[in-house]
Amino acid sequence: MNDEVIETRVQTLGDAKIPSPMLKEEHEGIHHLFYSDDDRIMINIKHGDVQAMLSQGVSPPAFEVAGPRRKVFFDASKLRCAIATCGGLCPGLNDIIRAIVLELYYRYHVKIIYGVRHGLEGFIPEYNHDFLDLTPARVTTIMNMGGSILGSSRGAQDIDRVVDCLEVNNIGILFMVGGDGTLMAASKIADTVLQRGLKISVVCIPKTIDNDIYLISRSFGFDTAVDVARMAIQSAHNEAIAYPNGVGLIKLMGRHSGFIAATAALAQQDANFVLIPEVDFDIDGPKGLLAALEARLAIRGHAVIVVAEGAGQKFFTDIQERRDASGNIRLNDIGPYLRDAIKAHFTERKLPLNIKYIDPSYMIRSLPANANDSVFCGFLGRDAVHAGMAGKTKLVIGHWNNHFVHLPMVATVGRRKQVRPRGKLWTTVLESTGQPSLKNDGPQEEPPR
Repeated sequence: MNDEVIETRVQTLGDAKIPSPMLKEEHEGIHHLFYSDDDRIMINIKHGDVQAMLSQGVSPPAFEVAGPRRKVFFDASKLRCAIATCGGLCPGLNDIIRAIVLELYYRYHVKIIYGVRHGLEGFIPEYNHDFLDLTPARVTTIMNMGGSILGSSRGAQDIDRVVDCLEVNNIGILFMVGGDGTLMAASKIADTVLQRGLKISVVCIPKTIDNDIYLISRSFGFDTAVDVARMAIQSAHNEAIAYPNGVGLIKLMGRHSGFIAATAALAQQDANFVLIPEVDFDIDGPKGLLAALEARLAIRGHAVIVVAEGAGQKFFTDIQERRDASGNIRLNDIGPYLRDAIKAHFTERKLPLNIKYIDPSYMIRSLPANANDSVFCGFLGRDAVHAGMAGKTKLVIGHWNNHFVHLPMVATVGRRKQVRPRGKLWTTVLESTGQPSLKNDGPQEEPPR
């Protein structure tokens, strides 16, 4: 990241000239912390790198701080807004919706807020999804519910028809909540809006339970996922120690990035093997998983294995690539594959085995957010409103260096954050588990403890 050029300039619809309605509250004794576009958070905060750039007369790249501005672009009395949630479910979606609605209604006095039903389908007439009128009364208690009160969907829709719907309904700000596919769609919507010369702001809140969006240090739902995954590991461990040669196998979310598996393994340090997409492993052979598992059971009599859903896809070479409606590669199911491979290995060697397989993925996705995620979602939703009201567009509300910031969509869309095999997170997992290299051509390691 040190050598790449990261776009930090956020597009706007025009000059913000209207005094913020929040300024009136200043005279009523309610004080707000306003920011300017000159308030910045450096992307790279390593002292040596910053000093090197300054010595060359180069300003370190930095993101705009998110938050309310003293001047806004839209006249709130004439503004209509819309909110859409897209892609898979994730803890915190309703918290985001609630925060956006309450901030628009009470801080900016925007009275017309549409909920777009079932993602991008809600913009296309043939699906017959009516808009949902979002009011404070409707959203007051939704943070206690899992899922999204707006529903969701996957798959692309005609961008021109989406923009037609926005234009016909006089929508000034579109808030989109979703993952990488949603960010790509939002970027195209924003481009089409600008090409048509329309004054419509498009603001995204990144959603990925896997925590794998590039330049986003933390995404909502991740904390809740780790909480529940931690309990699954604890349950698997309790099952494993209760039986001779007991093995608990837990499959967790993580299509291309193993953040949930790695973090949950550190939160509940009962795992002996953690398998993630970023780190290759073998199943068979003298240093493969089966040999290491057999050695572990011979020493301790039980073992816990945590596997991210995207790990070990190389073992499915005989199956053609398939994609879902969002264009994501359909992963082959590594959980049952490992379970069956372990069973076959111990049967062949006439060794006792008691294996329990746990997959809590869909339960996690549809839960309400935990306390930390709920607070985090509140910040994201409110800062999305501030950005939209200021006329900013084609941006993502992100979290970077412990601050909420504005990221241009171009800086993050189409890219992925992954666990670094030589980074602190993964090396700490190895220290915690005592996991050896599971590659037959890898370096010699200590046996598993």
